[in-house]
Amino acid sequence: MKANLLPTTWLIVLFVLLFSCKSESGSPNDYDSTPLIAWNQKVMEMAMSEDGLLTLKGVRTEAMMHIAINDALNSIESVYTFYAFAESSPEANPLAAVAQAAYEVAANQFPDNTEELKNELNRWLDLIDDGKSKAEGIRIGKASAMEILRMRSEDDFAGEASYEWHPMAPGVYAEFNEHSGTPEGFIFGAGWAKAKPFMLKSQDQFRSPPPPDITSDEYTNAFNEVKAYGKFESDVRSEDQTHLAMWWKDFVENSHNRLARKLVIKENLNLWESARLFALLNMTIYDAYVNVFDNKFYYNHWRPYTAIRWAAHDQNSDTEPDTAWNNLHKHTYAFPSYPSAHGTASTAAMTVLATTLGTGNKYAFTMTTEEVDKAGPFSGKIKMDPPTRSFDSFSAAGLEASMSRVYLGIHFRYDSEEGHQLGAKIGEYSSREFIRPVQ
Repeated sequence: MKANLLPTTWLIVLFVLLFSCKSESGSPNDYDSTPLIAWNQKVMEMAMSEDGLLTLKGVRTEAMMHIAINDALNSIESVYTFYAFAESSPEANPLAAVAQAAYEVAANQFPDNTEELKNELNRWLDLIDDGKSKAEGIRIGKASAMEILRMRSEDDFAGEASYEWHPMAPGVYAEFNEHSGTPEGFIFGAGWAKAKPFMLKSQDQFRSPPPPDITSDEYTNAFNEVKAYGKFESDVRSEDQTHLAMWWKDFVENSHNRLARKLVIKENLNLWESARLFALLNMTIYDAYVNVFDNKFYYNHWRPYTAIRWAAHDQNSDTEPDTAWNNLHKHTYAFPSYPSAHGTASTAAMTVLATTLGTGNKYAFTMTTEEVDKAGPFSGKIKMDPPTRSFDSFSAAGLEASMSRVYLGIHFRYDSEEGHQLGAKIGEYSSREFIRPVQ
């Protein structure tokens, strides 16, 4: 943990030195992304510690926090459109507004961490001379945070939804609690499909086409592919495919916020630009989860683990069963397969980065993931060797994230391909319709 915190600590030191040389009234280019990076990382660490990102709370908190920051900053100087809150307060101090907005949202969502968050707030506020500008920044930051918290107070992000199990049949999702490590009768994510999106007009705004018929050539080819390439001891999966399958297991909100923190520094985005990027990124990841889980429970499609072991009964004469088959990490997540949630959220996030970073899609970058779950969420961690993967475009990274699930043995190719396409639609929609540059 200390190794991860060190870069941020040095950034804060640099920010203090630079900020101390500036006047309180400056243009957006006078303020860099350092405060946002610190708050983004702190909230993600709190979310990881509280629930391991097994709920929507972490990404929802990040989204609300960065929305509040975006709206507060654009109340001081209008660079991008508002999402929830709008005022005109050009005399307010931007750093005070950012710190207060971040604190109010984070403390509201993680009340057990209030003391730690208060210390973080004071660390930033202590950089600013007392006076009207600081006081107005604090006021505008708090007002912006209160508005987004009010708007999302009944969004049902942690709601539950009933699920009706269906009799075993070709293509129908079936329970495999011995493989998922979950209690009998448990299913994950049904409530996510009912949560209120941040940007989408409805949970089903982007409806995926149906998965292929179980007797079709497309299904047969996908079945044989995942059976061979996703197998625990595969004879055909390459070393690189094995690496990428495991490496991409990190939760999207964790890996992509980590990447964003790195890239906004590399590209020297200012405070306004960074606030927009982080707000759109986290709203998009959240909405991608909602939309894809709506699709998952709409189609209720089975997983490769069930399909391969039960193939003798699937009415497809070209599929051969393997009743002892297991996948690469010997685990399957307990919710329907189609489309891939990881592929959807990863591609949606990468699409937002391509449109908000200022570089376009064709952009060389390296991502780092030090460790991932060995199998399921409570299986312990394993180190990644190497911990990095490199890409020449954001879309290439999104596609690899999507296809990694085939090599992991938990998705069919059509799950991953549709997840990639669905994620691109969600990412393009959010970037086009929300927090746009002011003309």
